Amino acid sequence: MFKIVCGIEYNGSRYYGWESQIKNFSIKNKLEEAISKIANHKVYIFCAGRTDSGVHAYNQVIHFTTYSFRKRRSWIIGINSLLPKDISIIWIKYISHDFHARYSAISRSYRYIIYNNFIRSALLNNRVNNVFFNLNEKKMHNSGQILLGEHDFSSFRASGCQSFTAWRNIINLNVYRKKKYFVIVEITANSFLYKMVRNIVGCLIEIGKNKKKKSWLLNVLNLKNRNFAGPTVLANGLYLFSIKYPKHFNI
Repeated sequence: MFKIVCGIEYNGSRYYGWESQIKNFSIKNKLEEAISKIANHKVYIFCAGRTDSGVHAYNQVIHFTTYSFRKRRSWIIGINSLLPKDISIIWIKYISHDFHARYSAISRSYRYIIYNNFIRSALLNNRVNNVFFNLNEKKMHNSGQILLGEHDFSSFRASGCQSFTAWRNIINLNVYRKKKYFVIVEITANSFLYKMVRNIVGCLIEIGKNKKKKSWLLNVLNLKNRNFAGPTVLANGLYLFSIKYPKHFNI
């Protein structure tokens, strides 16, 4: 029996998230079908983080076990030939049996891309979130530092969240502008609550528009009540960016 870990890239625009009851619109189902055909037996996959409907990934990490041995190039070419064009295996390797895509992860990083222009982009449709008001990205970045560290993030968890605790540790939060019209929000944490990133970004945008002060974000955090936070931003600007594992796994 072999254990294999893979990096996955996908455009989540037409899917109901990583996992869905409607199989044709589940990223997980598409991958399991393709991998099972190349492995010649039913394969079950496990991911580092389940993304929501419409969310994309640069480098989602999955693992599966198989009785079949293939060269890494053969796995990649074979699986990708069976996947839809908006899902792709980007790397693959054999891994020790103590590895788990979810439970071995130290941290997860998300990137939220805002197209900050009063004209919407046709080419970036479903790939970014358009914000037409001019944003103060430096104010957003400075305010976001309030959230660093371990806190109760109840104010940023959506209803339906199944986590037993709202305590999470945000390791890094950066907001910066790139090529004039793109405002990027990058957040790294040990793990995230349901829609936590999108709710944090919603608050930062309110600050970037100068509608709210920096002290407002601290107040929202301390209230531990979702009703006092900003709106949930659209999923189409959100990307699962990277997963960090202990060095000995060499991922």
